Amino acid sequence: MGGWDDRCMTWTSPVPAEVDGPMTGDDRPILEGMLAWQRHTLLNICAGLTGEQLAQRPIAPSNLSLLGLVRHMAKVERIWFRMRAAGEDVEGLHDFAERKDTDFDVIDAADSERAVAELVEEQTLAHRAVENLDFDHVVRVHGDEMSLRMIYVHLIQEYARHNGHADLLRESVDGTTGR
Repeated sequence: MGGWDDRCMTWTSPVPAEVDGPMTGDDRPILEGMLAWQRHTLLNICAGLTGEQLAQRPIAPSNLSLLGLVRHMAKVERIWFRMRAAGEDVEGLHDFAERKDTDFDVIDAADSERAVAELVEEQTLAHRAVENLDFDHVVRVHGDEMSLRMIYVHLIQEYARHNGHADLLRESVDGTTGR
């Protein structure tokens, strides 16, 4: 009694702290604010759900689940900001090197609490990794040059796309909309 299974059954994804950003001014604070808002949105869509609910795949035949999206975005944060932009020598998450979709395909409700915490940690580490890099900092990605500014745009787009998926998944799980 009181073991991992009990925590998995009673744990719910926490409500994230509110975020805000500027509506005018230089591009960096605006893009950082928009990315913070997109990050908040995914965590807020997940807030209040149990691990079992996060792991549900309610829209057949899709393999998407909220837990899979959380795992995927942790992987994306690490790849784009830490590995590519900052050049950190860190291991990829969820079989990144093998180009497998284990972030979506290999999920376990009991992993939900750890996965949400990992996403929050990756968001923090990603921010720290690039906060002192100039927005004109250029990296090579698949043979093309990409600025840090464009990486921010890409991540905002990636979150926005998946937050749309997350909205539909949340509504299918428990009927909640507008998070």
